Amino acid sequence: MASPEAVKKYLAYWFQLQKPVIIARQNKAILPKRVVMGDRYSLEFERCWDLISDPATGDCYVKGTNETIQELLSSKWDISDCARCSMPVPIIEVGFQESSCVCDDLDNWPNNELPSPREPVKNTKALSDIHRRLNRTSRSC
Repeated sequence: MASPEAVKKYLAYWFQLQKPVIIARQNKAILPKRVVMGDRYSLEFERCWDLISDPATGDCYVKGTNETIQELLSSKWDISDCARCSMPVPIIEVGFQESSCVCDDLDNWPNNELPSPREPVKNTKALSDIHRRLNRTSRSC
């Protein structure tokens, strides 16, 4: 089962590659301009997530996919890395899956010359981890 955090990460990564989410009931595409702000997701992204993850909004899906966000939040689906591009993709846990990676219709992806989409980074934690590793390395020398 895909956790809400995994589905949120999935959306954040694809938003960073300019893949909008379609809100079927409103026949509208949404794509936040900014997804990550330092160590957290942007307010704009959080508002999109609140709208998209609300069952009252109706069917929402990443453009180029068939699975709705509500389906991804069910026990039938999981989120895993694409074998082709390492981006998060929905994988059915039970049954047969017809669709492929969302990256199928991106002509310029995967592209190792561009920065990869990412999650927010907590600088203090990342720096503490580096500091701890450096201390271990210096003690072993």
